[in-house]
Amino acid sequence: MTLLDRCLGGSILEPPVQLAKVEIDVDAAADLRSRILDGLLPYQRVMIEDTDHRIVGFVGGFGCGKSRTMCAWSILLSMDNPGELGVMFAPTGPLVRDVVIRSLEDFLEQYGIEYEYRASPLPEFTLHLPTGPATILCRSMENWSRIIGLNCAWICADEIDTSKVEIAQRAVDKFLGRLRAGNRRQLGLFSTPEGFGLLYELFHEQGHKPDRAMYKGRTADNPHLPADFLDAMRENYSPALFKSYTEGEFCNLTQASVYPEFNRELNVSSIDAPTESDTLWLGVDFNVDRCWLAVCIQRSDGVHVIAEHIARDTPGVIEVILDRYGPWVDHGQLIVCPDASSQSRSSKNAGISDFGLMKAAGLRLQTQASNPFIRDRVLTVNTLILNAKGERKLFVHPSCKGMIKGLHQHAYDQATQQPEKGDGGELDLSGQMDALGYACWQMAGITAWTTKGHNRTRARQALRFS
Repeated sequence: MTLLDRCLGGSILEPPVQLAKVEIDVDAAADLRSRILDGLLPYQRVMIEDTDHRIVGFVGGFGCGKSRTMCAWSILLSMDNPGELGVMFAPTGPLVRDVVIRSLEDFLEQYGIEYEYRASPLPEFTLHLPTGPATILCRSMENWSRIIGLNCAWICADEIDTSKVEIAQRAVDKFLGRLRAGNRRQLGLFSTPEGFGLLYELFHEQGHKPDRAMYKGRTADNPHLPADFLDAMRENYSPALFKSYTEGEFCNLTQASVYPEFNRELNVSSIDAPTESDTLWLGVDFNVDRCWLAVCIQRSDGVHVIAEHIARDTPGVIEVILDRYGPWVDHGQLIVCPDASSQSRSSKNAGISDFGLMKAAGLRLQTQASNPFIRDRVLTVNTLILNAKGERKLFVHPSCKGMIKGLHQHAYDQATQQPEKGDGGELDLSGQMDALGYACWQMAGITAWTTKGHNRTRARQALRFS
């Protein structure tokens, strides 16, 4: 027997301490909760009261009350998880100090919540709530990877869209792994939209998943702002910036959009499969180890993109076409509109060109000696999206997520003044847009013609709408 055998656990340095049971003041808790909720605007309150989703997002314009919403959300989460830990993140250390800490202190003092604040070694609040004590850590997104060994009930991040998407996504993955304690475990993401950042990726690109929900606040909906606030913003911001920073809309803020008039609601199609009488037009863009296919049909109202596919190489393209659209191939109702440069490019199969492989497979090709000028191909797609008469003749089925993303986000390269060219990877927008452009060009292209030595451009409406 050793001396340690005679000691109770944890009693070597001092006697064991019996933790006092926390008494919850039910009336005071209900009163505080009611005062907090009554002090919120309707669009703030609906986000605060969401207890059903693990990930909640709040995106809004300047002055819509994001910081106040975040503070209210954090306090109510602390009340719902008595004795547990929560963490508030901001993009940088100065923003933690100037925005998060200051906003939280103002909120606590407004509602008479007793607290203790410790600045060193890292900012930390201890709240004395009617439901019991709670701890809130304040941290910088620059050090998100250091959130190790913490069991948290909730975590929130302010202005997360100012971080690069890749870094922010990794941080969110880390945060979700730390939500291990308490009764109501949630991750809250708050930001003004900064282009197509993490919030767009989580709540739009990844679809409507059952574990997440996003809420929006508009600057104009906050009655507490100065009367001239919006007018000052109109005078000093571009239309895209104004829309993003006051409406909470996701917009391309850095570069000019290639397809600025594309609208997810107005250019949407309900057609996701062809009928026996349809003729299929397949635009194909070839790249090393990745090829894109855009499947289009013609209807009386215009062009409908009904499907998109990705294949590794030319044999893969042929396999996709024959497997999915074999009957239309057999009846001569499928037309392949390929990248014209592929007629001389050899595949890996004994030097046979991509065109040769497709013709050998019995595919019908609509080809020309060279590709159309990029500007003409882009103009063709844009004219179908919305022409000068206000008509929309290009419609995309919601299942074509890559195509919609490209039409919505594809931008011009500022150096070359041409649409951005990607690396051919899965996230490359240019390949999908090129495939769509080849099909649209063959159906309703722009051709150049010359009269008396002057080059002019006219629209060639090759669409045969039935």
